[in-house]
Amino acid sequence: MVFSSTVFLFIFLPLVLCVYFVLPRFLRNTWLLIMSLLFYAWGEKVFTFVMLGSIVANYIFGLLVDHFKGRKAVKWIIALSVITNLALLIFYKYAAFIASAMNPVLLSLHLPALDLKPGHLPIGISFFTFHAISYVVDVYRGNATVQRNFFNFALYESLFPQLVAGPIIRYQDIADQINERHETLDGFAYGICRFILGLSKKVLIANTLAAVADQIFALNSDGLTAPVAWLGALCYTLQIYFDFSGYSDMAIGLGRMFGFKFIENFNYPYISQSIQEFWRRWHISLSTWFRDYLYIPLGGNRVPPWRIYFNLVTVFFLCGLWHGASWNFVIWGLMHGLFLVLERQKWMAWLDRLWRPLRHAYALLVVMIGWVFFRADTFPEACSYLQTMAGFGPHVPTTHHLPLYIDSVTLLALAAGLIGSMPVAKLMADLNSRLSRQPSLDILGSLARIAVLSLLFMLCTMQLAAGTYNPFIYFRF
Repeated sequence: MVFSSTVFLFIFLPLVLCVYFVLPRFLRNTWLLIMSLLFYAWGEKVFTFVMLGSIVANYIFGLLVDHFKGRKAVKWIIALSVITNLALLIFYKYAAFIASAMNPVLLSLHLPALDLKPGHLPIGISFFTFHAISYVVDVYRGNATVQRNFFNFALYESLFPQLVAGPIIRYQDIADQINERHETLDGFAYGICRFILGLSKKVLIANTLAAVADQIFALNSDGLTAPVAWLGALCYTLQIYFDFSGYSDMAIGLGRMFGFKFIENFNYPYISQSIQEFWRRWHISLSTWFRDYLYIPLGGNRVPPWRIYFNLVTVFFLCGLWHGASWNFVIWGLMHGLFLVLERQKWMAWLDRLWRPLRHAYALLVVMIGWVFFRADTFPEACSYLQTMAGFGPHVPTTHHLPLYIDSVTLLALAAGLIGSMPVAKLMADLNSRLSRQPSLDILGSLARIAVLSLLFMLCTMQLAAGTYNPFIYFRF
């Protein structure tokens, strides 16, 4: 069940909200937990027990860490908890990939190859595994108080707004909200607005551009021209941003409806002027997770320069692998790690002297090249696609010309995507805040906002009712 579906919008969510606000306060967490498990079981069925197993195991690990805190045994418990969580992730996500990587070595040693096929990947396993690891580690560090109420801990790990695609919420950030929170009319109204904006980003922009990107990336190298390849890369660049930031907006909006305040996950990453800045703005909950639970424990910036570079590359190697069991994801991660290392060298001093639009063009070009590896199915396909983008593709007659993929709807989605990837909405919000100081303008602004949001929701509903293409990129992670 995805947020951008009629079942969720018109059956599941209204049911959850209506019963939630009718119930006495002490039963609301129980209701949210039941419906969160139902939400997950809707698509995962028997694999819901995988998540339940994770919940039980990490609840026990948290209690053990708290009990043995200050004793030598606690480090063994922490190690066991991390190994258990990573083993679950490796088994479901990486077993077949590891087997395929090992087979050439096994065959060279005249040993039988491992015959493992990719199995079912439980939705959101990377996200709820990272939630669990951060909880146990934070209890150990003293950054979070252990949760002794099993049902409250289960709610933290399974809360449906952020269950399957984040943002990655730290337990300490919402522990007080789980125990006691206050739902307000203003907060509920903000949640609705934020949810509709996220839904619009997903349905009206990401889905429209996804159809074009998928068609272009499906072409073989003989049918691809440089302009078409650039269009495909641009469409995917905007698709992945509006797909994932749209989901994050919907998650934040849903959380606010129930009184939860989740962290922001995106801050206009495509206006960045360096790869360092890009990672301060893109998928903030993931980048800060890797910083706090991997980069800093490896030594962070407190070690010699060569160790800093090694730490950066290691972190982004694992960041790429986190996204998927494929060498393309590994290359994508290593590429970003390499540019982060370069930007700690004289490269950054040279970059700072460039004209600002050139710095922006540099960052955007690196990001777009990286997205080609992220999107292509294989490494040779990615290389062939980039070769065509650079103008070195095969010069053969083709019927796949640029006008074939551009119509008025695509142009409108591209324009909306380019404008929406810049902080125009933030400027409008600031303007609205200033206008709201005058009562008459405040009323007009509120009416205009309601009209725009109603129109957007109606357009989204029409698109969903028509059964248009509706993938969610980050569900596979």
